[in-house]
Amino acid sequence: MQKTTLRSLALAAVSANAFGYGVAAAPSVAAPAPDHAGVTAGTVSFHHENVLGTSLEVKLRASSPEQAARAEAAVLAELDRCNLILSSWRPDSEFSRWAATRGVAVPVSRELMDVLFLFDGWRQETGGALNASAETATQLWQKAALRGRQPSAEELAEAADTMQAPHWRLDRAAGTAVHLDAAPLALNSFAKSYISGRAAEAALAAGAAGVMLNLGGDLVLRGSLSERVAIADPRASAENDLPLDRFAVANMAVATSGGYRRGVQVAGAQYSHLFDPRTAEPVVHVLSATVLAPDPSEAGALATAFAVMQPDKTAALAARLRKVEYLLVLADGRRVASPGWPGQPAPQLPGLVLAAYHPPAKAAPQAMDLLITLELARISDPRYRRPYVSVWIEDKDHFPVKTIALWFQKPRWLPELKSWYRDDQVRMLAENTDLSTTISSATRPPGTYTLRWDGKDNAGKPVKPGRYTVCIEASREHGTHQLAEQEIDFDGRTARQVALPGNTEIAGAALDYGVHAR
Repeated sequence: MQKTTLRSLALAAVSANAFGYGVAAAPSVAAPAPDHAGVTAGTVSFHHENVLGTSLEVKLRASSPEQAARAEAAVLAELDRCNLILSSWRPDSEFSRWAATRGVAVPVSRELMDVLFLFDGWRQETGGALNASAETATQLWQKAALRGRQPSAEELAEAADTMQAPHWRLDRAAGTAVHLDAAPLALNSFAKSYISGRAAEAALAAGAAGVMLNLGGDLVLRGSLSERVAIADPRASAENDLPLDRFAVANMAVATSGGYRRGVQVAGAQYSHLFDPRTAEPVVHVLSATVLAPDPSEAGALATAFAVMQPDKTAALAARLRKVEYLLVLADGRRVASPGWPGQPAPQLPGLVLAAYHPPAKAAPQAMDLLITLELARISDPRYRRPYVSVWIEDKDHFPVKTIALWFQKPRWLPELKSWYRDDQVRMLAENTDLSTTISSATRPPGTYTLRWDGKDNAGKPVKPGRYTVCIEASREHGTHQLAEQEIDFDGRTARQVALPGNTEIAGAALDYGVHAR
């Protein structure tokens, strides 16, 4: 396939000649425009959980709260609409209904045609590293986990042959697709990124001047809005561990793929959930791949492919594509970046987390620390917004020694976090702190977060061993206010695990603390 053909499709989705439909190319960056009343557009953000099976962060530049609300509603409506078309997990989706057919030409929507056509193109460009039937290998290894043994060489070869066969035939002029075989298919390689791009365009069409979407770690920026992006370190386990890299983004898409957040365990060994469709074997040489590209579906497709391909093949493909940059983290920890990669490795706060974790010096093989895992409650409302959350540590006298996390959208509602806000000493921990970075990472489960406390106070000094209290507070708009507290003996002598009961906003939390080898 000629790269110009695939790139033009990636930027315009499908030519208007074929379907009378197209996606506009990214608009140029412009300064915020005043509304009719002369008020400069402001930026607001929203957070939702359990959207397409993950978390959603939306940032909008709009001229009024009403316009922001309309743009937010347009984003959510487009996500719902595209999910009903492209979801591999909903039995009532258009894709699932089409996948149940065999050997017949079925009229399909423009969106489904887009994604199937792009899969064909990227499968050829990547030498088979990107394949919608990679689900074949996933199911093979899931069965192997149940049997307690690795797949045999014969099983791997059979799965690889199945994946390399053609799975559909497209007639773009007629708008039909023929499903050819029984290989299990899933469009998750880049369908999420494709849908995000459509949702961002919907926000602009609804009146937003600029939009940033972060859907499970894949980002899209369009219009007059730029964002500082942090790249998650695949070797880190907590939200507030130091990021791998950071850079500013405008009118681009960022996608990250890797097997470090999910996997399959077979006979006591942990394997990546990413499989090479050419061999049916788990990916072992790349921990994560991040791609910066003009088009969301292009970024998503290449992030998945680059996590599978060998680095030299990745470099060769990226060099043929215009405005595509990448960062790989290899299994041995080495970074491999494209010549134009814009990152600037430096200590930086990821997301809305206040206190970054600083690893101990290499001379210290052990250190006291605390891992806090919390799960937000699953609310049935599909328009549920993530609550404001604060997590902090108090000493035996209930004096706050460290704020670990503070997640909020509008500063004027911070007093709703009553316990965290009650003390000027606590509130000062948030002042002059950069809370504007968003994180690109491998897709995460919705509502589950891990934070780390390194046993230091806000000044960076190690605290004395003793009794401390972990405080987790949540307050939700049109919801409830909840506070969970757990006293711990942070003495550094032993490792302990404690489970906290759930409440209306926090489904549950777990503490793992003590002396941990690093």
